[in-house]
This record gives sequence, C-alpha cells and structure tokens, in this order.
Amino acid sequence: MPMGKYSRVDGRKSSNYCSTTTVVVFVALCLVGAWMFISSSVPVQNSDPSSQENVKRVAGENISKHFEDIPGDLPEDATKEDGNAVDSQSASQSDVHDDPKVTEKESESTVEDNKDENRDEKAESKNVVEENQDGKTVSEEERKMETENNEDGKTEDRELNSSDKESNSEAGETQAQGNEANESDQTESEESSGENKSKSDDGEKNPDSGENANENNQEGAIENNVDSQENDQTSIEILPAGTQSELLNETNTRNGAWSTQVVESQNEKISQQSSIAKDQYGHGWKLCNVTAGPAYVPCLDNWYVIRRLPSTKHYEHRERHCPQEAPTCLVPIPEGYRRSVKWPKSREKIWFYNVPNTKLAEVKGHQNWVKVAGEYLTFPGGGTQFKHGALHYIDFIQDSHPDIAWGKRSRVILDVGCGVASFGGYLLEKDVLAMSFAPKDEHEAQVQFALERGIPAMLAVMGTKRLPFPNSVFDLVHCARCRVPWHIEGGKLLLELNRVLRPGGYFVWSATPVYRKRPEDVGIWKAMSKLTKSMCWDLVVIKTDTLNGVGAAIYRKPTSNDCYNNRPQNEPPLCKESDDPNAAWNVLLEACMHKVPVDASVRGSHWPEQWPKRLEKPPYWLNSQVGVYGKAAAEDFAADYKHWKNVVSQSYLNGIGINWSSVRNIMDMRAVYGGFAAALKDLKVWVMNIVPIDSADTLPMIYERGLFGMYHDWCESFNTYPRTYDLLHADHLFSSLKKRCNLVAVIAEVDRILRPEGKLIVRDNVEIIGEIESLAKSLKWEIRMIYSKDNEGLLCVQKTTWRPTESETITSAIIQA
Repeated sequence: MPMGKYSRVDGRKSSNYCSTTTVVVFVALCLVGAWMFISSSVPVQNSDPSSQENVKRVAGENISKHFEDIPGDLPEDATKEDGNAVDSQSASQSDVHDDPKVTEKESESTVEDNKDENRDEKAESKNVVEENQDGKTVSEEERKMETENNEDGKTEDRELNSSDKESNSEAGETQAQGNEANESDQTESEESSGENKSKSDDGEKNPDSGENANENNQEGAIENNVDSQENDQTSIEILPAGTQSELLNETNTRNGAWSTQVVESQNEKISQQSSIAKDQYGHGWKLCNVTAGPAYVPCLDNWYVIRRLPSTKHYEHRERHCPQEAPTCLVPIPEGYRRSVKWPKSREKIWFYNVPNTKLAEVKGHQNWVKVAGEYLTFPGGGTQFKHGALHYIDFIQDSHPDIAWGKRSRVILDVGCGVASFGGYLLEKDVLAMSFAPKDEHEAQVQFALERGIPAMLAVMGTKRLPFPNSVFDLVHCARCRVPWHIEGGKLLLELNRVLRPGGYFVWSATPVYRKRPEDVGIWKAMSKLTKSMCWDLVVIKTDTLNGVGAAIYRKPTSNDCYNNRPQNEPPLCKESDDPNAAWNVLLEACMHKVPVDASVRGSHWPEQWPKRLEKPPYWLNSQVGVYGKAAAEDFAADYKHWKNVVSQSYLNGIGINWSSVRNIMDMRAVYGGFAAALKDLKVWVMNIVPIDSADTLPMIYERGLFGMYHDWCESFNTYPRTYDLLHADHLFSSLKKRCNLVAVIAEVDRILRPEGKLIVRDNVEIIGEIESLAKSLKWEIRMIYSKDNEGLLCVQKTTWRPTESETITSAIIQA
C-alpha cells in the first residue's frame, strides 16, 4: 500500500512535470507569435495603391498647425464647439489602458484556478470565464506565478483572445482580427456609397508598440496622398519636407507618441460615428419632382403658395415663399452638363447645355446681352443701356463724376435689375465688387447666366420686404433701366435704397425718364425730382453718353440731418426711433427714412478707408464695441484675420487637394468678420459672405472692409440657382444648425447650390464631421481630406455628378437632433 501510494504520487509528479514543461513551451510560442503579430499589425491606412477615393487622412500632430486654431490667433472661445477637448483626451487614455486591465483579471483567474489540481479541463475553462467576470484583483507575486503554475495555457489563451475581442470592440480597436475587421468595414462603406473605392483603415495602433507608433508617426503623417481627378492638378504635398521635419521634432519633444495615439483615436471616433449613423438612421435620396427641373429654387418655385397669393401687385409672386418643410430631394443635372469654363474666359462664353435657355438670346440679342454660338452661349458685354460694351459705360459714369473713383472710394456697390450682370463683371477690372440682383422672372435665367459666367449675382426683387442687407453699407447703387417704379407709393422702394446706401454714397440712375421727352417719361422724371428733393438727395450731375444714346442722373445721399430737420413738410417721414435700420430678415418695407449718424464713434459717420487699406485696418467705430469672442472688437478683428491668413496659406491652398485654378465662385456659409474671404484677396475668386440670422450681426463689418454678403437662415433654401458655387466653406456651422434644422435638408441644399466637382470644407466637432462624412458618402461624394485633433475636425469633400434613378434607394446617414 505504501509502495502503491508512493508510486501513485511519483507518477503524478512526473505527469505534472511533463505538463508544466509542455505548458511553458506552449506559452513561450504563444508569446513569440503574439509579439510577431503585434509588430507586423500596425495598420497602414489606404495601403491599396489602386484606391479610387482621393482621401487624405492625417494622423498625428505632424501637420496640426495647418488645421487647428493657431495658439494666440484667437481667444479661447473663438470656436464654439471646443468644450469636450479634455474629456476626449481622457477617454482616449482610458481606451488605451483597457486591454491591460482585462489581461490582469484573466491572469488572476488562471492563478486561482491552478490552485485546485483536481478540477478537470472543462471545469477550469468554465472557472476562467466566471473569475474573469468577477473582476478580482491580484498581487504582483500571483501574476509572476502565472507561467509556472498555469496548467491550462491553451484554455487561457482561448479565453484571453475572446476577452480581447470584447475589449477591442468597446474601445474601437482592431488587434487580433484587425485585418478582417478592416476588410468588413471597407465592404460596408463601398456598399453604402455604391462605388468601387478603397476606404481608409480606421484601426488604431497597439498602445504597447510605442516604437512602431513613433516610426509610423514620422514616416506616415500623411496617410493617403490625393491624386486629383482634375487634369491640370498634380498630387499635392501638405507640407514641404523641411517643414514636416521641424514639426516632427517639435511634436516628439513636447508630446511624444501618446499625443499621436489620441489623434488617431479621434479619427477612429469619426469613423465609428459614421457607422453608428448608418446603423440607426437613414434617408432615401430622390430626385426633386418639380416643374422647374434643373433650375429649381425651392423658395421661389413654391407654386402651391404662389397660386394662392391674394395679390401680385407688389411682385409678391417673385418673393420668397419657402415650403413648410425644407426639401430633402436632389435637383437633377442638365443633360450634357460640363465643367464650367474657367475665369476669365467664362465672362465671354459658357457651355450652352449648362444653362440651356435661348429665350433671352432671342429677346435681348440685339442689345448684346447674350447670343447662341454653337455649343456656347456668348456674352459680348452689352446691356440695355450699354449696347457697345460695359467698359465704355463704366468709364462714362466715372467721367461724369470723378469723385465716384471706381475701386478706391467706390468699392462695394449694388446693381439693381442686373440682367446678365455684365456691368458688375467688367467692374471687377476696376477692383469693384458689385452685388448684382434680379428676380426669377420672364427674363429667363438671367442671374443663372451671370453666375455661370463667374460673376457675383443673386435672386431678389424690390417688393414688399427689405433687402437682406444691413443699413448704410453700399458705396453706390446703380439702376440701368431696372424697371423698378421708384416714384410710386411715397417712394417706398427708393427709400429702401436710401436705407442700404452709405451717407455720402451715390445713386446712378440710367433710365429713359432721364433723357427722353415722351409724356410718360416726363411725368416719371417730375415725380422722381420731387421725391429725391424731399429725401434730401443732391442731384450732382446729369450726363449723356453719345455713343450709346443714353443718359444718367447721379444723386448723392446727405451726410448730416440738417436737411431733414429743415424740410417744410415731414414727407417722407423719418422712421421711429424704435425702428432698427439693420433689421432686414423678412421685415416689411415702410415709407420712412432713418436719420444719418452724426456721432463720430458710430458707423456711418465717416467714409471707410480707401481700398485696399479698408480690408486690413479695423474700422474706427469698433473701438466702442465688444467683439464676437468677448474681447475688444478691434483685437478680435486682428486675431481673426491673422488666424484665417494662417489657415488659408498653410493649409487650404496646398494641403486639402483643391485645384484653386478651377475655383471661382465661393461662399462662406458662416463668415463672422469675413476673415476667410479677406485671406483669399489675391486669388481670382469672389466670396459671398453669409451671416446666419441666429449669429452675431457682423455683416456691417464685412461691408466696411470692402467685402460683401447677406443674411440667411440655413433652415431654408438660399436664393440662387442650382450649381452656383465651386466651393462652400462651413466653419462651425452645422453643429449649431443641427439644434434647429433638418441636417439632411441642409446637406440637400448644399448639394443643390454646389457645382459638380465643387468642394465643401467643414470645420466642426468630430461628431458633426462624422455625420457630414456619412451623408457625403451616401451622396457618393469623394472624401478628399479628413483630419481631427482633440474634439475638433476638418473635412473636405467633392461633389460628383451622381443622381439617383427612379428605382434606386440610397441610404444616407444622419444622427437626428
């Protein structure tokens, strides 16, 4: 019996020794394999050289100076969505350390299980799972005993891998099955966009492989170079090699690999946000089924409302009547549409099929408005009042009154009833910006012709409401037979021009009552003379253009209130003190005049600096105001301008895959001080600056510096034709719109006004960036650049010519408010 007992014990010791040896060898092999797997599994995004999607995903801080708000440029609250930056970093740190905690819990479970040698393999496996769920803690000694006492390394390894998968899924990482997960993500993205494009690998690097992360940070700061689809654009480097090296040294010194991991985590969160959106929400893109077809303007083509208007006497049918719910459909593209002719050739000719209308050529061809020439529509530069060309007419106005001083004193003007905007188009040669407008009326597509030519223009009418501009902002107002009855109903419409005209500004009226003697013209001239005199406008000069056979009367608005106070009759009356002259969004017209400011510290009491000094110098009246960012307005102004000059010069011009030679018409959808437009002044572009109605009213500042723009509510459609702009810029706009607008409808409007191959640049928080990226993919737009740092991101996408067919249903991602 003793011998048997001994033999039993000896046999057990021998068996235990063999088992231990086997386990040690197995664990060693597993560790070696894991080390080799980790070393070789650092994800490289967009490694497929045949990728058709032009994307730049930026990892690390190598080029962060291009996209972040440069320290010191703006106050801390300059961007409105920055509050979660610290939390975001903490969350990323937590994600990095999740896996080691799971490993420790499993190690404890294994040690505890090994103390009981009588349990079989099945029981051990079960207890590993149970103990792992209990989350017990272990001492350092117990962790060291793991490789010595582990009798079930195979089971532990199996359970460890299972737990790793769960942890990695929660943290948004892909380690053990990274390649498989990336392939699955790529397939899902390709299916949602409907295009054969390779997608960026959204997996993060292993937090333990710091050496590899640093190496990848230095050698792969730009994870995918843009191969532009535009024939005249070569691939663009974000930074010269020297600058990259300098930034790398600075980054490594200050932050090391940890900061790079945070940035990569933010990129992953953007991708996760898109995936969540795809899973939870959807929108089916459809073509707009409207009679206007490719020329659809939702707020001007709402025929359900227009047909029910009680009166059209005051052009109510040409005013805005927006649908109760903003459209989420897509406007079709005309058959035969081609990329727009580049400026300045576009001023003389455009592709016929881009704006396939001939009626205006038939009606106004003899006045040299527009003519059909094969596959082109040509513009000889004429107009109703300047058949022999706009340049001669422009010089005629200057010669009539030299104080107008095109491009110096007169920089921003308003052209009423602009036709095809040849007047404004040729004024650009004089450094003059003309806000040209006309209604969408029987003069078919006149404003659309202007925009296709690359000339600033918008759809509007002198009707029952104020124009969407502040008071006292235009240096000059021009009307060349604009067909507006200025003299009727107490001069209500002319008084609206008086509101937007600067004190001391000019009104140039070139119309038949000025130079013809027909009874009707004589009657209108007498009425206008009486009205302008009662408005205290000074008739400076009347001149005749013998070449064109027309004449022009030039009036000047007063710079003081003396004339108003000395009038024998208060007619037209002065507006009430409570009437805000800057209120301009859906405000009804009133036949009254606002007093001229006389306080030297108030805007309008002095003429702005001459161009181009006025662009960079803070206006005199800013000294009495507080800026948008909480500091003195003059300080905010300077910081904003410096910030946008840095962003444009260091990033936008070279770093996001835009061929600026193909860009002409630009809109800044949330302009603030107009710093973005000011930074582009040396390019051959023009920028429509939009101040949203729920933002700080900084539009007067934009005009003061020699730029232009208008008010708008982005929950509604914009007053322009489809395919107007080459580039849209949205700086922290969509995050505020999401609180009160249908974001799908906003993106549908962006699609409507953006030209095919046009670009959308979005700067916002990472959640919004993820949503806009997902919507862009559903529209089959190309992702040109995506970048994030802390909780802020930048996205650049390019519109394509894709339109849904009748039988096609496309799922679009949106996280609803």
